[in-house]
Amino acid sequence: MRTTSGNEKKTITPDAGHTHAFARDIRAQESEGDMSNCLGHRLRSVCALGIALVALILSGCATYHPRPISAAKMAASFQSRSLTNPHLRAFLQSNRVTVPGPHDAWNLKALTLVAFYYQPTLAEARAQLATAQAARITAGERPNPSLSVTPGYDSGIPGTPSPWLVPVSVDWPIETAGKRKTRLARAVHLAEAARWRLVGTVWQVRSRLRAALLNLYAAQETRVLLARQAAAQGRVVHQLEGQVKAGNMSGFEVAQAQVQLDTTRMALQEAVGRYRQGRVRLANALGVPERALSGIRFSFAQLKRLPRDLTEPEARSRALLARADVREALAQYAASQSALQLEIARQYPNVHLGPGYAWNAGSAADSEWDLGFTLTLPVLNQNQGPIAEARARRAQAAAHFLAVQAKAIGQIDSAMAAYRAALKQSAAADSLLHHLRRRLDSVQALEKAGETAPLSAATAEVAFDAGAQSLLSASIKAQRSMGRLEEAVQSPLTLPGATISAAEENTGSR
Repeated sequence: MRTTSGNEKKTITPDAGHTHAFARDIRAQESEGDMSNCLGHRLRSVCALGIALVALILSGCATYHPRPISAAKMAASFQSRSLTNPHLRAFLQSNRVTVPGPHDAWNLKALTLVAFYYQPTLAEARAQLATAQAARITAGERPNPSLSVTPGYDSGIPGTPSPWLVPVSVDWPIETAGKRKTRLARAVHLAEAARWRLVGTVWQVRSRLRAALLNLYAAQETRVLLARQAAAQGRVVHQLEGQVKAGNMSGFEVAQAQVQLDTTRMALQEAVGRYRQGRVRLANALGVPERALSGIRFSFAQLKRLPRDLTEPEARSRALLARADVREALAQYAASQSALQLEIARQYPNVHLGPGYAWNAGSAADSEWDLGFTLTLPVLNQNQGPIAEARARRAQAAAHFLAVQAKAIGQIDSAMAAYRAALKQSAAADSLLHHLRRRLDSVQALEKAGETAPLSAATAEVAFDAGAQSLLSASIKAQRSMGRLEEAVQSPLTLPGATISAAEENTGSR
């Protein structure tokens, strides 16, 4: 550097070394800015890529659609149910059942399908089955990997070209010891149990329907027989009153006959009330309002047969293997087996792979890869508690199966014994009515020939009507015993598999 004295101006000329240093500083600042901009661009790219990936994944997700229910609307929908519903008729036709016409009678088979279409308990059982089947999807799902991006800023690292740090890591869980397969097997067994629970509900619905139809039949026939008996007793009272007027008899016999007539009339009014209640109970068993049965005729022909096939030993053996509650308990036991197997498999920890990548790591402006590996160490426990609970639940399921099977054996044997006794009682009542019929015919023939008084014929008719009521009572008792036997045996002779499938596959009333 050169200086001047006096009036001469002073000038400063940069030294060459200073010039090069200044240039290096400028280039370093520009390089640092470029690196910072580059890393910022990378960070924005990673964020954009992550957002795009999340958006792509979420595009395939389910969306929520609310389906509120209203008690008033549900009640109105129930009240609108009828046996003329076109969807119901299509359901009957699809199951090869002739749809009764306006003047035709509905038999037990057609009414059974009506109950399968409308009965709310079946709709609830079908929903439970759908829930159990959906759980199979959950059991078969694999755990999702996770992506972690944790950008950071650290300006205190000496000599670093950029303070930005952008580490990216992935956590990829891997299930071990066949947990997914065992979990899926358990869900399959639980779905099978739910299906057998639905089949059991089908039998309960059919049993309640048959009992309601039988009660209606009993009330109707009782009403007819009591009306006929009351008419015959009225003729007896009339004949006795004539005898009293003629002085051939005291008023005591007339009073007794009048008491019997009044008692029969009271029983007739009670039978009329039972018939009305029977229609309400039948509507409840069908799952429809009582007014839906207005103008509907019923056929009771299927309630007049007493099959003997159900009392055979083969029927009992089949029932012990095919009853819905027995099969459900067996499926529950299989599910408990899978649950124990799953808890044992959980002794072995899952593996978590965590590969990672970081930009600008350290102070060399480079990138680093790393491979993470995470494993839970079974040091403090080896899942002993859940395993012990699963073993106890398996033992409980086994005990429950034995209890269900023992109960089934008791119900089947009791129902068979009651049915056999009812068959004998019905046969005895039929024999009694046969002899009363012959006696009535003989007395009526003597009356026509003038060899006996009309009072004898009227008395014989009253006795015959009482015998007819005894036969009806014995037949109804036998039919009820057969209904309990059908429910206990659950034989395909009574309810074929195709009918049960129709109840399972129906998606509900419309």
